[in-house]
Amino acid sequence: MALTREQMAQRVAQELQDGYYVNLGIGIPTLVANYIPDGMAVMMQSENGLLGMGPFPDEASLDADMIDAGKQTVTAIPGASIFSSAESFAMIRGGHIDLTVLGAFEVDVQGNIASWIIPGKLVKGMGGAMDLVAGASNIIVTMTHASKNGESKLLSHCTLPLTGQSCIRQVLTDLAWLEIRDGAFVLKERAPGVSVEEIREKTAGKLIIPDQVPEMEFHA
Repeated sequence: MALTREQMAQRVAQELQDGYYVNLGIGIPTLVANYIPDGMAVMMQSENGLLGMGPFPDEASLDADMIDAGKQTVTAIPGASIFSSAESFAMIRGGHIDLTVLGAFEVDVQGNIASWIIPGKLVKGMGGAMDLVAGASNIIVTMTHASKNGESKLLSHCTLPLTGQSCIRQVLTDLAWLEIRDGAFVLKERAPGVSVEEIREKTAGKLIIPDQVPEMEFHA
């Protein structure tokens, strides 16, 4: 069974480490802030100028002026700092972000990512993704394994305009956790109940399958 958006965020949160500075992209990545392990100190950074982003607010803590880069309302943890987007991008371009979590339309076996435009569709611009893929030391892409039409998003070569080249090493889809190395996707984990064969069928790029592929584990 494919992972839900919340389960994908939970799995990414397992990669967090104490003291990390993390930037979360629009969509599924924003949910990661809700699953930071108890007792772990992680600073979430938003490109619109917030360091110390907390989980989504409830009605009592809602502040319409406190938003993330995706215009969603968020909270700020104790010790948070608010600043201009210019300072935010200085942090990103200066290599001070330990982990970036991004969505994508396509990723290929060379670690290229296409995440900002589908030709013919209206977009507001690339946003901060180009800077994030260039400045972050570690990037995790979260996306569905295939499109609504069943077409694979894990390709031999991206077909859409690129956001960055040879910068992606880890991909979490609703079916699997994969690493990119040596011109191939390496299957590391599979979603509970999802077969290796289904993942193989829905992966267009070269796929390396180890002898043992464990199911992902989620803890209450």
